[in-house]
Amino acid sequence: MKNLKTEFQDLPEEYQTLGGRGLTSTIISKEVPPTCNPLGPHNKLIFAPGIVTGTKAPSSGRISVGAKSPLTGGIKEANAGTKFAQMLGRMQIAAIIIEGKNEGDDYYALNLSQDNAGLVNVNKWVNRGLYEVYKEIFEERGEHVGIAGVGIAAEMLAANTGIAFNDPEGLPSRYSGRGGLGAVMASKKLKFIIIDETGAPGVTLADEELFKKGTKKLLNSLTTHDVTKPHGALNSYGTSVLVNIINEARGLPQCNFSVGQTDEAAQVSGEAKAEEIKKRGGTRPHSCHPGCVMQCSEVWTKKSGKDPVGVLEYESVWALGPNCGIYDLDIIGELNRACNDLGMDTIEAGNTIAVAMDGGLLEFGDGERALELMDEIRKKTPLGRILANGTEFTGKAFGVTRIPVVKHQAMPAYDPRAIKGIGVTYATSPMGADHTAGYAIATEIMGVGGEADPRSTKKAELSRNLQAATAVIDSTGYCLFTAFAVLDIPEGLEGMVESVNGVLGTSLTVDDIGPLGMDILKTERDFNKAAGFTKQDDRIPEFLREEKFPPSGEVFDVPDEELDSVFGD
Repeated sequence: MKNLKTEFQDLPEEYQTLGGRGLTSTIISKEVPPTCNPLGPHNKLIFAPGIVTGTKAPSSGRISVGAKSPLTGGIKEANAGTKFAQMLGRMQIAAIIIEGKNEGDDYYALNLSQDNAGLVNVNKWVNRGLYEVYKEIFEERGEHVGIAGVGIAAEMLAANTGIAFNDPEGLPSRYSGRGGLGAVMASKKLKFIIIDETGAPGVTLADEELFKKGTKKLLNSLTTHDVTKPHGALNSYGTSVLVNIINEARGLPQCNFSVGQTDEAAQVSGEAKAEEIKKRGGTRPHSCHPGCVMQCSEVWTKKSGKDPVGVLEYESVWALGPNCGIYDLDIIGELNRACNDLGMDTIEAGNTIAVAMDGGLLEFGDGERALELMDEIRKKTPLGRILANGTEFTGKAFGVTRIPVVKHQAMPAYDPRAIKGIGVTYATSPMGADHTAGYAIATEIMGVGGEADPRSTKKAELSRNLQAATAVIDSTGYCLFTAFAVLDIPEGLEGMVESVNGVLGTSLTVDDIGPLGMDILKTERDFNKAAGFTKQDDRIPEFLREEKFPPSGEVFDVPDEELDSVFGD
């Protein structure tokens, strides 16, 4: 970006078997100084589709975006499902690496097609909402292109900024949301990446028969498991099926992690939302990318059936809803729209509003005022800049002590006092508080991959195994939700590995998953250590250890020794 130059390079031999998170984290660890300023010229931003992304493998349209995070100060991978990822895979592009920093005042878009790349001035799209801009890009370039972009919040170089990919309807609703990677992109003066896959050769399969054999096994698993099958939990109610489940488990954080259960939660549940979508003529079930068999996504609209927002994920509904004392899906939908439009992570944004409520800026449950705060960000006012920098920044600004973050990143929708394994993942993941890094909820609450008492403090092994498996799944390009099926159905896991072998020509086995995942995690943890992280960063906030969580009365009492034993270093 410094000199506005583009270049195609052959993938180095040492990276030939890497994809997704494995590739982004490896490149960052090798090429980014761990102590650099995340918004300075030495950071790099990597876009990498997974190994099988772009093939006909089911539910495989994932992309990893990596950089040093301006929010956590450590290594970061943020994942999204989008046809943009599949287009890159079919173009045989293993990664887009954005490096350097343009010191001018102009913003640019990278136009990428088969064998051609160039940067063009896009100042006409600066300081505007992404819904309007994405519509204009599609009108100008054609509906066949794929878009990745950053919004108004990123133009302020704020720490709560994601990278928006278009969904199948062209809406900016599929996010690599966490860690402030949008600010990294904007700091380099890159506003959009627009790709056109016309003439793409497609993904080369080293062993087509093995690939077909493996994907058939995986497909059979996904279409028979109760969580992932057609008309199953995810397909029927989306990820928000978890609202009632986690509320029943007394682990749904509400009013800034002050209570874990309320009858009001049912008003914003997946069941309630699915019924409302049906009335309004929205779309449910729905795919975030072509070829997904689980179809846990949706298109939420206003009551009129117009002005589609895109998906309201469980985490978004929780963060912008119950965690703020808001139990109105229409207000939650508009808050979600504002986050998408401004280019912000909904989890961080909802937690930010909640700590602002705790700090007296507004009352819990005041949805209208919460929407006004989104306008403060849109106008780039001083208050808006505080809020756009996330939960911890805002909490400190308003003198709040109940700030639910690990490594400066806000916690998702499961209270670690009631569900301790997910708390171990929050504490020890290299990514900061992140449920997707090692989804212990699968085992602790849903009984997937075995069973575990959510209140047991012995969770190091569970979290470690799930973190390792997740690092591998994030590298393959498969959706993390495939884990629900493959953790219970061994043949599905075999099929997943066989499909990867079919693409790469490797001879990996199921037994390789753990070691490969641990290698990725070691790469990430080594980067963080070099950036200054210690075991004291693998800890849960003090209030969660000391404040009893009603109605269960639990505290997070996992000993530090148990946390340190996750990685043993």
